[in-house]
Amino acid sequence: MATTDIFGAIANPTRRQILEMLRDGPRAAGEIAASFAANRPAISEHLQVLRLAGLVSEEARGRQRVYHLNAQALGALAQWLHPFEQYWGQRLDALTEALDKDK
Repeated sequence: MATTDIFGAIANPTRRQILEMLRDGPRAAGEIAASFAANRPAISEHLQVLRLAGLVSEEARGRQRVYHLNAQALGALAQWLHPFEQYWGQRLDALTEALDKDK
């Protein structure tokens, strides 16, 4: 069923869109679901995957479920990606240098 792997969770474009929505603040499950063409059970499943991966937390407010972004989990992802950012930064610097030599 759902994965607890952060990379598996963010591999899906719908889940990435949900995370982007939650950047602006907490949102009710119904509000999130209304933003997509998919049915509510499908969005609920995406929210569960994000919750199991630790990327979002769920809060009960009466009959509503409100979801919050868990930025700490994204921090672990950013740490893993950092060496790749350095690699591409170095490659782009080398490209710029090579292009400047041709001028």
